[in-house]
Amino acid sequence: MKKKIGLAIAVVAIIAIIAGGKWAKDNLTVDLPEYPAIENVVWLPQHWTPEQSEWFYHADQGTQTFNIPYEWFTSLEQPSLSLGTPGLLSETTYLDRFGFIPSAATPGKPELPIGFAHGGQALDSSGAIWRNPQTNAVMTSLGLTCAACHTGRFTYGKTAVIVDGAPALTNVQNFQKALILSILYTRYVPFRYERFAKRILGSGASDEAKKQLRRQFDMVFSDGQAFVKLEDANKAHSIDEGFARLDALTRIGNIVFAIDLPEPKNFLPYSAPVHYPRIWDAPWFLWVQYNGAIQQPMMRNAGEALGVGAKVKLTGPKEQLYSTSIQVKTVFELEQQLAGTQPNATSGFTGLNSPKWPEQILGPVDPDHHDHPNQPDLVAAGAVLYKKHCEGCHLPPVSDPAFWEVPQWSQPNTAGQRYLNLNMIDISHVGTDSAQAEDMMKRNVVVPDSLGIKNPDFGTALATVVDQTVNRWYDTQVPPTPRDVRDQMNGFRPDNARALLKYKARPLNGIWATPPYLHNGSAPNLYALLSPLSERPKTFYLGNREYDPVHVGYRTEKFPGGFEFDVSKRGNSNSGHEFNNGSGPGIIGPLLTPDERRALVEFLKTL
Repeated sequence: MKKKIGLAIAVVAIIAIIAGGKWAKDNLTVDLPEYPAIENVVWLPQHWTPEQSEWFYHADQGTQTFNIPYEWFTSLEQPSLSLGTPGLLSETTYLDRFGFIPSAATPGKPELPIGFAHGGQALDSSGAIWRNPQTNAVMTSLGLTCAACHTGRFTYGKTAVIVDGAPALTNVQNFQKALILSILYTRYVPFRYERFAKRILGSGASDEAKKQLRRQFDMVFSDGQAFVKLEDANKAHSIDEGFARLDALTRIGNIVFAIDLPEPKNFLPYSAPVHYPRIWDAPWFLWVQYNGAIQQPMMRNAGEALGVGAKVKLTGPKEQLYSTSIQVKTVFELEQQLAGTQPNATSGFTGLNSPKWPEQILGPVDPDHHDHPNQPDLVAAGAVLYKKHCEGCHLPPVSDPAFWEVPQWSQPNTAGQRYLNLNMIDISHVGTDSAQAEDMMKRNVVVPDSLGIKNPDFGTALATVVDQTVNRWYDTQVPPTPRDVRDQMNGFRPDNARALLKYKARPLNGIWATPPYLHNGSAPNLYALLSPLSERPKTFYLGNREYDPVHVGYRTEKFPGGFEFDVSKRGNSNSGHEFNNGSGPGIIGPLLTPDERRALVEFLKTL
C-alpha cells in the first residue's frame, strides 16, 4: 500500500510539473544553471602551497551542516522527479551547479567539493552517536568549512581560475532546498527509499536494522519539517539570498538560539544577505564582520562553526552545558595559516596573500596603453584619483610604505602584535543598505537563565555562548589548556562584540577578484560601483561564472538558472557609496567622468 501511495505522489508531481504548474515547479524542483565545459583549471599564486590549500578546503571544524552523516549524503538521490534512478546528490558535477567547486584529485581521498569536510563521529539531533543499524559502525560526520564560502572561482573562456580566500559564487539557499527535497522524495517514494536503505545497510539486512533505519530517517525527516515550518513562517519577510550571498549572522542566530536551544521565537527571516567577504589580511583587523561586530578571531571562527552546524549543548544538566563538537584546535590552526606572522613593510602580509591580476589569462592591465604606449596611462591617472577619493577611507595600497605607517595600526601588545583598527563609516554618510547593521542592532533573543546570559541583545548573547563554549573546551582538555596558550588561540584579543550603524572600509588589495560589490553584492562590477546611482542596474543576474575584465565583475545578463537581483528590495539596495554631483547621504565624492571611472578601474586591477 505504501509503495502505491508513494508512486502515486511521484506521478502526480511529475504531471503537475509537465503541465506547467508554477507551484509544483517552484516547490518540487530546483532550478539550476548549466555551465560550459572547462578545459583548464588554474590556482593563482597566493603564498600557500597546494598542500596548504587542500588542507584549508577540507579541514574538519566539527560541523554537521546537513544533519545527516556522510554515508547518508552519498546515498541520497538528486531531487529530480523521475520514475527512473536519478544521479546521487553527492555527484561532483551536480554539486558544481550550486557553485561548489570540485576539489583537486587527491589519491585515496573521497571526492568532495572544496568546503566539504568529514571525518569525525556523527551525532544525531539528540546528541547520541549515530550508528549504522546493520553493522553498528559509527557513522561519519559531514559539514561545510569556511572554504565553502571563502574560495572564489571565475571562468574566462575555457579556463577556470580558483582564488583562495575570495568570495564564493555558491547558492546555499538552493542547495538547502535540494537536500530537503531529496529527503522528502526518499521518504515518500518507496523505490527511492529502498535504494537508499540498500546503500546504507547492504544486501541481506535484518528486519530490525531496517526498522531502526526507518526510525532514524523519520527523525531526520521530522527535524527537517520543523526547520522548513520555521522558514515558511518567516518567508513573507525574507529576502532570497541567491548566488554569492548569505544572511550569515541571521542564520547563525537561528541555528544557535532557535534550533540548538531550541526556541522557535528566536527564528527570524533572512532580511540582510551579505556578499561573502574576502578573508586575506582579515586576521590582522582589530574588528571583523561588515559592521565591525566581533573583535576576537576565536569568537568569529567558532561562531561560524556553530552557524554551519557544529553541535553545542544549550539544554540539560548544568555540567553538560556548552559541550560542543567544534574542533577548537583546528579552528585555531586555520586562523594561523590565514594570518602568517606579524606583517610589516618589509615582508607584507605573510599568510594568505591577495591575488595578482593574471595577465596571462585576462590580458594586460590598461590594454590600450600596454599595446600603444602613446595612449593615455590609465593606471597612473587612476592612482591619482585613488589617492584623492579612496585613500581616506580605504587607506593607501598595501604595496605603499605609507600603508604601514597609518595611525589605524595599533601599538604592539604584550605579544608584539599590532592590528588594523579600520575606519568605520557611518551609514548616514556612506548611504549603503542599512539592513545588516540595523537588524543585528535590533535583534534580541529569548534565553533561559541556565545559560547565564545577562543581556538579551543578539550580539552579546552570541558572544556569551561562543565564549562559554570555547572556554569549556579549554577547561576539559587533559590537562586543561594553559592561560598563555588560550591567549594565543584567542588571537591576543578580548571577546568583545558590538552593534554599530557603521560599515568598515578595508584595504582594496585583490578587489578585482571579489565581485559583486558593496557589502550586499548589489553592484555587479567595479565600473557600476564608481557610477552614479542612476546608471547602476536596477536588476541583474548572479550565478554566471564568466569574468568581465573590462567592467571587472561577472557577466550579469539573464540566463537559465540565474538569480535575479532586484535592488528595490530592503536588504538589496544599491544606494550609497556614490560619486555624484551635490551632497547628502550616500554621496562620498564628486561625479567621475567615464574616463575617470575607467582609470580607477584599471588602477584597482593592480592592487
